[in-house]
Amino acid sequence: MPTEKKQLIVNLFEMACVSHITHGLWVLEGNNRHRTAELDYWLELAQVSEDAGFDAIFLADVIGAYDDFRDGPETALREGLQIPNLDPLSVIPAMAAVSRNVGFGATYSTSYEPPFAFARRAATLDHLTNGRFGWNIVTSYLSNAARNFGLAEQIEHDTRYRIADEYLEVLYKLWEGSWDDDAVLNDREHGVYSDPDKVRYINHHGEHFQVAGPHLVAPSRQRTPVLFQATGSAAGIEFAGRHAEVVFTGGRTAADYRANSGKILAAAAQEGRGTQAIKCIVQAGVIVGRTEEEAQRKWDLYRSRTSVDGIMAHGGFAIDPTAYSPDTTVHEILAREGKLDSPLASSTPPGTTAEALLDQLRAGRQERYFVVGTPKVVCDEIERWLDADGVDGINLRQYHSFGTARDFGELVVPELRRRGRIPQGYTAGETLRERIFGAGNSRLPQTHRAARYRLGANLGSLQPSG
Repeated sequence: MPTEKKQLIVNLFEMACVSHITHGLWVLEGNNRHRTAELDYWLELAQVSEDAGFDAIFLADVIGAYDDFRDGPETALREGLQIPNLDPLSVIPAMAAVSRNVGFGATYSTSYEPPFAFARRAATLDHLTNGRFGWNIVTSYLSNAARNFGLAEQIEHDTRYRIADEYLEVLYKLWEGSWDDDAVLNDREHGVYSDPDKVRYINHHGEHFQVAGPHLVAPSRQRTPVLFQATGSAAGIEFAGRHAEVVFTGGRTAADYRANSGKILAAAAQEGRGTQAIKCIVQAGVIVGRTEEEAQRKWDLYRSRTSVDGIMAHGGFAIDPTAYSPDTTVHEILAREGKLDSPLASSTPPGTTAEALLDQLRAGRQERYFVVGTPKVVCDEIERWLDADGVDGINLRQYHSFGTARDFGELVVPELRRRGRIPQGYTAGETLRERIFGAGNSRLPQTHRAARYRLGANLGSLQPSG
């Protein structure tokens, strides 16, 4: 009996800004990224994504400006690099109104805004999308973000994760424990909408949060949205083992990816969730053409228009190599500026000159999960990612909006379907969690720590993370 082939999760990687992660390419002919503040952009994006058969539109976000490079935000502002930047949660209802199947994953930080307000917003989105909402959990990493919320400096990395742990516990109590499944009666005859005996305060008293409840939103189809997370750090992996369902990770090599994903799955197993509880996805660059020549022309164009300044600003470069003579080494520059503790020092081979570093950046940011070619070449490579590396899915990098999505939908999706790697179409009415984990899985499983709060159990003080 033939073994069922591993299925690929496909998300379109998006952000409500002009320049997301393809620096400088917004100026290309026909690119629509300058329209991201227009409602019609998001309506068209949703329709293109659903026509392509994507599982979800994955919305990144930051709540600060990239202002480390050249000691200010000027480069980011000139480049449109994630500033201006809209609230990702606000564009989802518009997209949901013109689609029926594609899901939405939106980034939201646990570090600077209260959990009670987010619980309401997320539950609202799960209702309005009919169970198609997922939340990408982040703790925020930009120094400017901390200053925007009244702090002199960033909260220490591992402390941010400890705060996030409690944040999630509050949310679980609200989403899973505050209302019973049958609390809403909608009894017109007796004038009773909700049964008060089946709705309760959560009375959370923790180190960082004091939240009384009850939750203001009745249970949505998924109750808790699908829990995405992006991580590679030790604290982040431990956190993912407790909470995440889909983890955005990667590595420069296949071995790096397998090591990272292996640690994530081991962390889930340590929490009693099993190694099937988490799907691991990677960022992927896919440039496809009807011929090899067509695909290569696209890649040559993208490389030629890539902004090196944008890459350096996004990377928070501690130095500006363009300000030095080409033959000066990166380590000499770092030493002169007193920045030998910068990550650039450890990631740059000794002897690398300023000119060589800039040439590497101009060559284009190619990662492990990148392919240029015809549909056959692209799908052969994707199958290798699935079978050899163990990847579960991709966040598709957009070089051109909406050209990248249309190319993938028109050229790659039919071939992946022919090979049995993605479904032939959507299943009407399925939730985002069902699409990822299978029919009948709209709710978090009993092995997830959120389930401990169902029917009002274990409310009150902070529950231990073990």
